[in-house]
Amino acid sequence: MRLYAQTPARRSRQLFADLVALLLIAIAVKFALVVRDAILTLAEPGRKAQSAGDSLASGLHDAGNAASKVPFVGDSLKKPLQSAADAGTGLSEAGRSLQDTVGHVATLTAVVLILLPTVFILVVWLIPRMRWIRRTATTRRLLDSPGGADLLALRALTGPQRQLAAIPTPPGGLADAWRRGDPDVIAELSTLTLRRAGLRH
Repeated sequence: MRLYAQTPARRSRQLFADLVALLLIAIAVKFALVVRDAILTLAEPGRKAQSAGDSLASGLHDAGNAASKVPFVGDSLKKPLQSAADAGTGLSEAGRSLQDTVGHVATLTAVVLILLPTVFILVVWLIPRMRWIRRTATTRRLLDSPGGADLLALRALTGPQRQLAAIPTPPGGLADAWRRGDPDVIAELSTLTLRRAGLRH
């Protein structure tokens, strides 16, 4: 299996396309991470709420424990303080929930922003590349098989006609020479087919 063409022009185009594809994927990843970081800044109020809620709950809980030690009215003093501490805990939970939600949104957004461009690039770049690899492998096997050069010459005759102008035309034309089995014409035509595919003999 050949990954790159043997002819310099096609090989240069393939290498350039590979570099562009990798660069675009890298840009997509970088952009997605920047967007993710920007979304994560929205979780800052949640972090502040969680911190404030934890501090409030801890302080009120300690105050309730201290108030419970007051003779006769300790239990009465502790109940409202404990209720306020529970409210602080609720604030802390709300802050934590906000952070989790923002984190999930940021991660999902980053995944989408990476996947969509990457899939598009792979469709535009990788599928034609895989077709070329498969086609050149078939062409190479055909050349190595008995009578393969004749079939490659026939493929050249049925391809773009403007490229046939570079081949010296014998009396009767190229098609007639191919039917007669002219080895020089068959060699020229098969070489043209290989060159179209980016291969050499």
